Amino acid sequence: MTEQKIRTLIVDDEELARDRIHTLLEMQPDVEIVGICGDGVTALESIEKLKPDLVFLDVQMPGMTGFEVVENLDAAHAPAVVFVTAHDGHAIRAFEIHALDFLLKPFDQTRFEKALDRARGKVKASQGTTVIDSHLVSLLEELREERKYPERLIVKSSGRVFFVRTEEIDWVEASGNYVKIHTKNEAHLLRESMKNMEAKLDPKIFVRIHRSAIVNIDRIKELEPWFHGEYIVIMRDGTRLTASRVFSDRLSALIA
Repeated sequence: MTEQKIRTLIVDDEELARDRIHTLLEMQPDVEIVGICGDGVTALESIEKLKPDLVFLDVQMPGMTGFEVVENLDAAHAPAVVFVTAHDGHAIRAFEIHALDFLLKPFDQTRFEKALDRARGKVKASQGTTVIDSHLVSLLEELREERKYPERLIVKSSGRVFFVRTEEIDWVEASGNYVKIHTKNEAHLLRESMKNMEAKLDPKIFVRIHRSAIVNIDRIKELEPWFHGEYIVIMRDGTRLTASRVFSDRLSALIA
């Protein structure tokens, strides 16, 4: 019976680094290179589509770092990861704490093969099961705890990928199985529930005023008293929203 190859994805924004890892992996008979990515967004899409066993993941990348890629992985189906970094001492300490392997650029063939051997053991131990690297799960949990509220949201629309900084959001409205994110000049649909969306936004900045609306407090121009303890919330762009009585306590606290 032919041994199952380790399906591997390479992610690095530097062409020379991608080529170096590619060359070293091609020398390994039990490794199959399934993709090469130059940025974090493409990496996330490729991991979801290709379901690799192993990812060599650069940490410092513009737009989306390797840490942010890891944060957005489905922990139940995460591949084994070997991080690649040039100079991030904090990142190295994080890897060491969680017993995750990493390659410090520039690395030689001996160091690369040592990291690959370790990853090979993890992959083979989990093939055919739902077991994943507990150390990676621990890092995921720590990253999410340290950065409980994300600084940006990823929105996919018509084959394009948008980065929406949460500080730029004016308000969010429910739209069927989606939420519509309103910024100064645009609106984006994101497949998400209002409950989950509310949990992603810092409550010091965002307040839910209705079962179908969340607003950025800094974008509120005026609160107009309405019937039975409700308010009309007038946004800076002129949008008028109703704050239902059920959700009005936070607004009442703002003007107390």
